[in-house]
This record gives sequence, structure tokens and C-alpha cells, in this order.
Amino acid sequence: MTTRIDRRFAALAEEGRAALVTFLMGGDPDAKTSLEILRALPRAGADVIEIGMPFTDPMADGPSIQAAGLRALKAGMTLKGVLDLVRGFRQRDDATPLILMGYYNPVYVYGVDRFLADAKSAGVDGLIIVDLPPEEDAELCIPALAAGLNFIRLATPTTDDRRLPAVLANTSGFVYYVSITGITGAATPDPSRVGTAVARIKRHTNLPVAVGFGVKNAATAEAIAKQADGVVVGTALVDALKRSLDADNRVTAQTVSAASDLVADIAGGVRAAQRLPAE
Repeated sequence: MTTRIDRRFAALAEEGRAALVTFLMGGDPDAKTSLEILRALPRAGADVIEIGMPFTDPMADGPSIQAAGLRALKAGMTLKGVLDLVRGFRQRDDATPLILMGYYNPVYVYGVDRFLADAKSAGVDGLIIVDLPPEEDAELCIPALAAGLNFIRLATPTTDDRRLPAVLANTSGFVYYVSITGITGAATPDPSRVGTAVARIKRHTNLPVAVGFGVKNAATAEAIAKQADGVVVGTALVDALKRSLDADNRVTAQTVSAASDLVADIAGGVRAAQRLPAE
């Protein structure tokens, strides 16, 4: 079974360019504005969208994404609300791949079977659950694959060749390479090291490799896009949204465009790195 994610990466490979994968926290700064921003992202150049599932203890996230999750929770966002965002998005866009990213606890509380059924019917294409290692695949990964959802795994600079086969065993859609050690938004990736890491991962899998953590602008995105199948932008986008809010973290007239303008700029960098399709 092919998903929107599979089809999108295949189409972009034919074009000879990397995908721009964008991350925003679901419900930040409120549900209505969050949906408006999500709808604006494909027009701005996003090829794949990750939607964060807000959680009270986001251990892999830096201060910006932690704060975004807390803003969303304070505004009343729930996992059910995130699924409602997906449904709202799908009313106008049936093509752009959507991925839910977050932690296992909210899914566990929601109920795995119910969550997978609701996610699939809402229009979700894949999951990134950062705190479920391969040893726990029976918890969610295997049921997700059976439900027709991609389960996307993270690989890091410390994932060595002995560990990679386990990480990749049930991964589908693409591999998300975390280009730096540490939390989100902490540093800028080194493109030369990224290229070496992507090549190493590709010796173990035919899946596309998307690179994230630390991509902040068009220049970095262009450099990464020359080395990888996808470029993931998260913290920089969340920061742009935050800067547009008023002193009470409420939406302003600039909020939607703050996010979409940055995506358009970074999309230009990704497209500038366009490669000739492989023969």
C-alpha cells in the first residue's frame, strides 16, 4: 500500500529535488489560527507537513517547541483537537502528506486502536513517535503499519551501523535524520557531515532520508537539500510564529504570514538545490 508520503517523495525524486518538510505544533497559538497556517503552508512551498501533538513533558524538544506545546495546551488543544485540525485541512487539500509527531503517552491514553482508526479516517499519513524505540514496535509501530500509516523513525549521529538495522526494520515513508545531538533548535547542522551520514544510512535502506534539527534559513536548507531527499524545518518556523504574537501570546494580523513567508523563503533555498534526476 502506497501512502501520500510515498507518492510525494517519488514525485519529487522524479523532479530531481528534495522535499521541504515543515513542522508546526497543532493548536499553536489557537485551533482556528493553527488551521489557517497549516492550509497556507503548501501554497508557500511545503511538500510534507508534520503536526505536533502537544504534550506536557516533551523531552526531545528545545525551549521553542516546548513553549509552543504549552501555548497550544493552554488554548485547549487535545489529541482529538489535533485530529480535528487534520480533518479541517483535508476538506481543502487531499494531496499534501500529513504526519503527526510527538510522544506516546497521549496516544496510549487515547487508546492505540481508537487512535489509529481515527487518525486514518481523519487523513493522517504517518507518525513520528520520538520516545518509542524499535524494541517497542509491537506497541504502536506494527499496528500503525497494519492500519496503512507510515511509521517514520529517527536516526541520529550516534546511531551506528550496528544499531541502524533495528531502527530501520519497520520504518516506512522516510528516515528522519537528526543532524545534531541534543534537543531541537540547538545548533546548525554541518552540511559536509550530513552528506556522509545520509550516504551511510542509504547503504542500509532504499527509503528517502530527510534531515532536520537546526535548519533555520534558505541557505542552510539549500546546502542540506543537495545532500538529502528532504529538509525538515521546525524550530525556526515555530519561532517566526511566536514573534508574531502579542505580549499575551495571542494571534495578530501578521501571524499566518509570519509562518508562510518563512516557508516560502526556505522553499526557495530547497528548490535552488534541484538536482538532475538519476538516469
